[in-house]
Amino acid sequence: MSSAIEGLKPGLLWKYFAAISKIPRGSKNEAAITKYVLGVGRQLGLEARADKFGNVVVSKPASPGRERVRTVVLQGHLDMVCEKNKDTVHDFLKDPIVLVRKGDMLMADGTTLGADNGVAVATSLAIMEDKSLEHGPLEFLFTVDEETGLTGANNLGPDFLTGKTLLNLDSEEEGAVYVGCSGGRNTAARWALTTDAAPAAAMAGLLKITGLKGGHSGLEIDKNRGNSIKLLARTLFALSELGVRMASIEGGNKHNAIPREAEALVFVPKKIWPVAAELVAKCQATIRAELGVADPGLNLTLTEAKGIRRRIVFKKAVQMKVLQTLVAMPHGVIKMSSDIPGLIETSTNVAIIKSTAKSVELVSSQRSSVASEIDEICDTVRVILELGGAKVKQSDGYPGWKPNMDSEVLKVAKSTYQALYGKTVEVKAIHAGLECGIIGEKYPGMDMLSFGPTLEGVHSPDEKMHISTVEKYWDFLMGILKNVK
Repeated sequence: MSSAIEGLKPGLLWKYFAAISKIPRGSKNEAAITKYVLGVGRQLGLEARADKFGNVVVSKPASPGRERVRTVVLQGHLDMVCEKNKDTVHDFLKDPIVLVRKGDMLMADGTTLGADNGVAVATSLAIMEDKSLEHGPLEFLFTVDEETGLTGANNLGPDFLTGKTLLNLDSEEEGAVYVGCSGGRNTAARWALTTDAAPAAAMAGLLKITGLKGGHSGLEIDKNRGNSIKLLARTLFALSELGVRMASIEGGNKHNAIPREAEALVFVPKKIWPVAAELVAKCQATIRAELGVADPGLNLTLTEAKGIRRRIVFKKAVQMKVLQTLVAMPHGVIKMSSDIPGLIETSTNVAIIKSTAKSVELVSSQRSSVASEIDEICDTVRVILELGGAKVKQSDGYPGWKPNMDSEVLKVAKSTYQALYGKTVEVKAIHAGLECGIIGEKYPGMDMLSFGPTLEGVHSPDEKMHISTVEKYWDFLMGILKNVK
């Protein structure tokens, strides 16, 4: 057992969290974790099966005297976002996550922790093993590829589950239960790339942004954090007016993460290098002042790139189309909800950009809890990209989850939390895609609730789990299972 979790409670949950942290389980690479979960279930003598997509369901009979209680489904996803700091050496296809404990925080060493949604997987495995718990019939649903395509949930068969009450364990704030979520779509753009030879007297330089916090493009989109792609484009746009030419651009690598780093290879006329360097320094000072305490770690640098042999740059017309479009692209909160105070209703995230020998490609993501507003923001983004000369494709997306304030399991959760902690649990909706929206479509009438311990910085190497909230979350879940009628 990892020393980082030694002595933590509940012991079974932490035992399984350490175990699954050793198993590579990035999105679309869940074969090993699927095998492990099936193995644990069968070793415990429980019925365990997988579908052809890798989703797993394990059934546990009711504890004595609770056989007539309605079946509860406990649900989480097997995959995790694989992000690391650029200087961290880690292979997500084979290396274990290295757990690090600092006070009340559990994190990883330079990578994502995988608490999203490893905490749900570990919770279900612990409940499967623990024979002392009081509960009705349980089904444990483990889905695949939630982070990149919601593939598992989208392909659930109509007979995979029998329960009509579902507890999704994929929320990140102890003391809150979630009863609704946003839907989302992705918008991808492509510019055909034509090139010129770099000016003969130009110096090659690397313009680079590092040090930003990044984070989940739904949960942290309202935190005023810097978007490395937008900030890089802003700087490049200013440099282009001095005659600086672009040779490549790259930033971000996850559609559902605010990009933390970005860089561009540029060619700067030798005689204006000092002017360009001064402009970059001014941009850094300006942006740092704008971001303030929300994202204080920005580093924006221009350094000479020596040994560059391929002296090819974008044609001026292509460079300007790309940069003008990036500058015009909206990013951040578009609208707040008028019904639920503090809820982001609609947002958009400029997520990934990369150039190849033949094209420049951009991916952005749009979210809203209102179907018509997803259409509107997707249309806005599409029109801007098309006006900028790009070819655009948009995904079908995933549905939102409409709150049901008369939910029976919500009533149980409210009374359970009040009895345990002497205060009212917060009832919220979340500006992120939960599988509940899809599961609700697959299984009409499913009564659903989502909650979890407190996590920070998910989808980034700054991901942290508040250790003290895990035991409270566990006790709350045990209380709900005990109190379901």
